[in-house]
Amino acid sequence: MVTVRFLQKYLHERIPISKAMGVEVLGATVNGVKLAAPLSPNINHRETVFGGSASAVAILSAWSLLYLRLKNENINSRIVIQKSTMTYEHPIADMFTASSVVCDPSIWLKFITTLKRKNRARVKISSFLHCNGKKVGEFEGDFVAIDSQMA
Repeated sequence: MVTVRFLQKYLHERIPISKAMGVEVLGATVNGVKLAAPLSPNINHRETVFGGSASAVAILSAWSLLYLRLKNENINSRIVIQKSTMTYEHPIADMFTASSVVCDPSIWLKFITTLKRKNRARVKISSFLHCNGKKVGEFEGDFVAIDSQMA
């Protein structure tokens, strides 16, 4: 089982921008991943979070959920993002979080079956941004897992 501490260390070492952005793992299970990031290293000229930073934390949350779920299945795959959509609902003026979920849990079995059979599969994952208890944005991304021996 991957712990919060392990995931944070992994992200900071393997995805260095996460460390530079001050990303902290608040929760990490196969049912969801919650990351937090402070305003100061992600600030823009309007003294709110830069949109690219918000998007990056949302992507990291979704990527991390897929990473944990594949680890739980004992599958070693390379994970890449294929397509994404980000909606910004309100300016983010403080520390914010990104919480990820699998959009449609019923597709997980199909995803795993396809990955095992074809060594490649795609799944949609969402991440929701919150600041001070208010939803401020939403991310939806298609991620592709590729058998690590094929990549």
